[in-house]
Amino acid sequence: MSALVGRTEPLLQQFEEWASQQFSPRTCEHYSADARGFAMWMVRAGLGFADVHLEDVQRYQGALFARKKLNGQALSPATIAVKIEAVRCLYRFLLKRHHVLFDPCSSIDMPRVPKTLPRVTLTLGEAKRIIERQEVGSMERAILETLYATGIRVSELIALRPEDVDVEERVVRVIQGKGGKDRNLPLTRAAAEAVAVYLQTRRQSLSTISPQLFLRKRGALTRSLVALMVRRCATKARVKKIVTPHVFRHTVATHLLRNGADIRHIQVFLGHASLQTTERYTRVEIHDLRKVVEKAHPRGGRA
Repeated sequence: MSALVGRTEPLLQQFEEWASQQFSPRTCEHYSADARGFAMWMVRAGLGFADVHLEDVQRYQGALFARKKLNGQALSPATIAVKIEAVRCLYRFLLKRHHVLFDPCSSIDMPRVPKTLPRVTLTLGEAKRIIERQEVGSMERAILETLYATGIRVSELIALRPEDVDVEERVVRVIQGKGGKDRNLPLTRAAAEAVAVYLQTRRQSLSTISPQLFLRKRGALTRSLVALMVRRCATKARVKKIVTPHVFRHTVATHLLRNGADIRHIQVFLGHASLQTTERYTRVEIHDLRKVVEKAHPRGGRA
């Protein structure tokens, strides 16, 4: 087994180095962890990368379906699909670099992932209440206004620099978003004003710590710190829903759609590579409409 580990580790390191040039840091982190998880299973089975066939990958997939999390629950199909995709990516790399003669994942059946609706969205009143309960000029107010104005991902938010935001033209530039793509997004007047006041008051005293736009006294923010901040702001505003930065992303997409925005414009706005990803928001609208019909239509009741 030690010999297998010795041959496996250099290839994993090469894969991680290659992936760092192809994907976002977060995607690289997941791909690395999942590739190493597969490699550990493979070595325990007495296999090297070149020994793996389709049947072995299927056995690994079956082991994932049988695995339990710490709370005793099974891994979801979506989680398993992500782990298998990492193995597929690993073998595409190994084949391209001639470390293996064939790709054992080329015909693997991926787990069917149900297309779920966003679980939580905010009403207009809830979003407004969460934002307006925060102090004018505070980092919290500027972050919440930016999230609700642009729907950017939390990773994109914490990567923003002061020069990426033009408060006069009310434009924010997302550099190297998901998929390595840049995009320009309009800021609402309220968001531009909140960021401008934050820059004039709080941000100036922290300018030497880090190049990021949004900073705490100890330096740059992290995903977990932003998530905690948003949760606290929602609690302060007495919103009982579990509110995360991603909830603001769902919310702005839903509100734009309700107010007549074209689905393709929302796709560009959110930075979705596929229109199918954006189309789930239309299903939110159908869900809302169905509830209205069941409640208000003369023949809409279930009785």
